[in-house]
Amino acid sequence: MSRIGNKPIALPSGVSVQIGTGSIEVKGGKGTLSRQILDGITVREEDNTLYVERVNDTRQQRAFHGLTRALIANMVHGVSVGFERKLEIQGVGYKADVSGKKLVLNLGYSHPIDFPIPQGISIAVDRGVRVSVSGIDKEKVGQVAAEIRGFRPPDSYKGKGVRYEGEYVRLKAGKSAL
Repeated sequence: MSRIGNKPIALPSGVSVQIGTGSIEVKGGKGTLSRQILDGITVREEDNTLYVERVNDTRQQRAFHGLTRALIANMVHGVSVGFERKLEIQGVGYKADVSGKKLVLNLGYSHPIDFPIPQGISIAVDRGVRVSVSGIDKEKVGQVAAEIRGFRPPDSYKGKGVRYEGEYVRLKAGKSAL
């Protein structure tokens, strides 16, 4: 029995769902998202609530059941509220700035890094050291935040680099003289 797959998805006001053959489209105040539904999974709507059901109890279908329900719930949340990941930049001289359609990062390299902002994603920079990545697609927001963090992950000796807000970086002791 899938605990996640059996949970109903409540539709907030202003969110409409179009269920097609093998696909679902969710429209809300922030935009529209669509996704293919895997074989053997059905979605039905009753009284502003979505129910995700599976055809049989094979291991693969049980896995797809919970996955599909989670993906649809993320779509509903994204078009109604949206998603946001916050990053912190730590290090002397490390900073970020948005210019036009790209994010310019100075992370201690000999050159600035120009990161083009993908379609459907908005990036805001606060005081040059706090980067906020937001959008309606949870997968895309997380991927963009991971790519930005990947330019200079936190150093385990000094703690410098790009980290998620609230991320704890355990510092190593380093060398000691005898």
